[in-house]
Amino acid sequence: MSELTMRAEKLDAADDLRGKRDAFVLDDIAYLDGNSLGALPAVVPGRVEDVVRRQWGELRIRSWEESGWWTAPERIGDRIAPLVGAAPGQTVVGDSTSVNVFKALVGAVRLAGEGRDEILVDATTFPTDGYIAQSAARMTGCTLRPVTPADVPGALGDRTAAVLLNHVDYRTGRLHDLPALTAAVHGAGAYVVWDLCHSAGALPVGLDEHGVDLAVGCTYKYLNGGPGSPAYLYVRQELQDRFDSPLPGWNSHAEPFGMRSGYEPAPGALRGRVGTPDILSMLALEAALEVWDGVPVEAVRAKSLALTDFFLECVAEYVPEGRVECLTPIAHAERGSQIALRCEGAGDVMKRLIERGVVGDFRAPDVLRFGFTPLYVGFAEVERAARVLARTLA
Repeated sequence: MSELTMRAEKLDAADDLRGKRDAFVLDDIAYLDGNSLGALPAVVPGRVEDVVRRQWGELRIRSWEESGWWTAPERIGDRIAPLVGAAPGQTVVGDSTSVNVFKALVGAVRLAGEGRDEILVDATTFPTDGYIAQSAARMTGCTLRPVTPADVPGALGDRTAAVLLNHVDYRTGRLHDLPALTAAVHGAGAYVVWDLCHSAGALPVGLDEHGVDLAVGCTYKYLNGGPGSPAYLYVRQELQDRFDSPLPGWNSHAEPFGMRSGYEPAPGALRGRVGTPDILSMLALEAALEVWDGVPVEAVRAKSLALTDFFLECVAEYVPEGRVECLTPIAHAERGSQIALRCEGAGDVMKRLIERGVVGDFRAPDVLRFGFTPLYVGFAEVERAARVLARTLA
């Protein structure tokens, strides 16, 4: 048994979160792709069966009130809120991340008002965010300027209306400085929208603490809500009365059953709703979030950094020098909860890794991505993944 193997056993034995693994449906595969799709929480199948058979099958229409379907978007939003550092009443669940990016970005431009006609967008952003930003700019008459997050402070000006940024770079795992960038945007009199898809559930975010204006995120990665589970929209409380959604659906009306032709937005975070909630996937998400009961995000972050540190150490020990290049920053303050390795023939390498029981993913043209979900990934899996990677590259 190697020294790293023994260390992995000791680290797992001392891990305060190790018991959480039993709350998931897992096998002996090293599953390091939770940054794409989280594992299934064990409580979800039974809860979904109840929703389908009893709430829908027996209660039918009565479930909108008796089973709490109608209030699910804000109720589940309040369950997510502590994981992103938000007080209740500011987060609503529903729609996809793309739709919520659109709502937030157009809403931010409208908050900025006359005289501000420029949107800055993270030049390294996930493609969909860029597509949405292009469309939002056209619809609002704004100029769109792609800039890297590091260059945002110098690019801001008195015409900047809104800035759309990713908290963690989806490709490299780089963690951007949310507090400093938010402060810079506010200093220029503009509004900021943060995409939290690769940070929520993996590290502290601090939306309220740092005065973030608007934020969006998916729930199927580190929050383990299931494939295509609904996203969420955060609107800071002080802005809610002025938030003008570009998608004013009947579900965000002050009197949704009044059926009036004129639109009057609901108070608070409810104005982030649009149409009828997707109840089946939403209640599956609500069940999945129970795994977070009693788990401090700070403990998750500490384990995330320990896992990624240990993985990099194992890779350095096992993988022949020069075969991979780490794209993820070494500094903890700049690292999310994934490791991205540049590798020749990365697509084929990842296929062979998966065949050998190590599941990560590939990003063109040459990146191996490994995501570390602290609630269920252990140190022994991390050490084994590095060994298998070395054997695959040999």
